[in-house]
Amino acid sequence: MLEDLPEEVLLARPGGRLMEPRPVPEALARRAARADEVEDLVALLLDHAEGPREAAAAIAETLAVACLGDNHLWQDLQLGSRAELSALMTWWFPALVRKNSADMKWKKFLYKQLCEREQLFVCKAPSCAVCCDHALCFGPEDGARRAVAVAA
Repeated sequence: MLEDLPEEVLLARPGGRLMEPRPVPEALARRAARADEVEDLVALLLDHAEGPREAAAAIAETLAVACLGDNHLWQDLQLGSRAELSALMTWWFPALVRKNSADMKWKKFLYKQLCEREQLFVCKAPSCAVCCDHALCFGPEDGARRAVAVAA
């Protein structure tokens, strides 16, 4: 899975540290209770995937479970920045990256795609450009990487 990523993505971190996306524990704990939601997200991602199907499915599952976290998706994947998440998305799901041409925050974008698939339009405005929540969906994603203790 990760070994299929190009070196510039794998070593996208300062000092050449390996990028290893994995959901935070609280997202993993919510997986069973929200299985339908995870399945919908995985299906969305796989409909836009490129690369080996088995590896894409593993990445899609990881992303979908991380969407259950409470922070930015890159933080809930324990990545160092949104840029790392965008590199991962570009490699595995380039069609979704092209659809996200306005650079909406990834978690919001994925859920918006799910709503549009089901023809549910819950946004407050007919267009993102005139929405009062524009800054929440398209603003900067500041914050620190989430450090999670790993049992020895």
